[in-house]
Amino acid sequence: MLRPEHLARLEQRLLAVAPWLLVVSALVRTQVMVTGFGNDSIDLRVYWSLAPHVLEGDLYRVFSPHSPADFPLPFTYPPFGALVFLPMTWLFWGAAQWGFRVLTVVCLYWVVRVALRLVAGQGWTIDAKLWRRRALLWTAVLLWMMPVFHTFEFGQINLLLAGVVLAALVARDPGVAGTGIGLTAGVKLVPAISGLYFLATGRWKAAVWSVAAFAVSVGLGFAVNFEQARQYWFVLFGDPDRVGPVATAHNQSLRGALSRSLGYDVGMSWPWIVAAVLSAVIALVALTAAVRAGDVLIGVLSVQFLGLLLSPISWDHHWVWVAPLLIWSVHEKVAPWTRTTLLALWVPVMFLDVIAFQLDRQPTIWTVSRPGWLSLLGWAYPAFALVTLVVVAWSLRSRSGSRSKNVRHTSRPAANPVASRSTPMNTSS
Repeated sequence: MLRPEHLARLEQRLLAVAPWLLVVSALVRTQVMVTGFGNDSIDLRVYWSLAPHVLEGDLYRVFSPHSPADFPLPFTYPPFGALVFLPMTWLFWGAAQWGFRVLTVVCLYWVVRVALRLVAGQGWTIDAKLWRRRALLWTAVLLWMMPVFHTFEFGQINLLLAGVVLAALVARDPGVAGTGIGLTAGVKLVPAISGLYFLATGRWKAAVWSVAAFAVSVGLGFAVNFEQARQYWFVLFGDPDRVGPVATAHNQSLRGALSRSLGYDVGMSWPWIVAAVLSAVIALVALTAAVRAGDVLIGVLSVQFLGLLLSPISWDHHWVWVAPLLIWSVHEKVAPWTRTTLLALWVPVMFLDVIAFQLDRQPTIWTVSRPGWLSLLGWAYPAFALVTLVVVAWSLRSRSGSRSKNVRHTSRPAANPVASRSTPMNTSS
């Protein structure tokens, strides 16, 4: 098992050169992107080239001029998403592309910083310099994580949304917290599941704010062009085929994995329903254990993993939420078996491109059925997510169980169902 003293010695050596490691990682990754794999910000080109059509009323009838030959790329987000992207379209392509890449690095650093502050607690205040160096080191390391790299490669918005969602979920003010979640859900629907965390922690005002902010985003889309918004919400909404081929190796959702294994798109039929119900139960157990143990980061990740599992399409680059899980695994005071299990599961699939390995062996992106061993490999992300939820639930329930023995005879329970360590924080400092 990985013992804390082993990790401490390795970290001490790396921290001394953390800023230089970040510079080198950024330069090498940039070089790979420039000379890379033919996916030169292909998704960012969709946002940049198609967003202006939201004002012309034909947003969902046009395709990116830079689409691959086998799949014309449409704009797949709600009209509000196009409105958010509009300012970027005022820049010429090179400025938009590199500006977005810089913003993505900043968002990665932000996610790392917030995750570290959550696991450090008061330790951040005591030794802020150490933890800031750790943030630089983790950012350098995570640039090599495949979902992060593919986010840069495709020009995706995953880290931008993750940064906003994480900041919102740990914000003290319910208006700020709820508005952040509601607006990110207005850009891309999947973050809406984050509202489950508000409900689990009794943050009812934040939940109401999130619904209100989402409603405003939808209303703005209708205000710009009623027919266009109606087409999205009442015709295109819920059609994953328009987003992409469900069974391609890129899709690491339950639906994608089940479809590859069974040889047909399972849709929302009984295999998916059984898997979805089981996943929801496991995730809710993990979320409940996190709330009782006062562990904000695992509570947030439990909800995000559930969203990735249940979404019809969760591209591999959507799994950037594994990054804060790795931080938690290394720095949280957990049992050695917990740390070893999580790192043994995720490090190989996160830092070796198992998705590219599968893509090279599928006949086309539209081919559903896979040979047995290849369909099994296609379960990597969703299967490991389920195992992770079980592991953290077991670990945190043991922790909260030992704590409860010490507080069993207190006269009044705390008003806030979240322990003091998980109190939403002011992330502006």
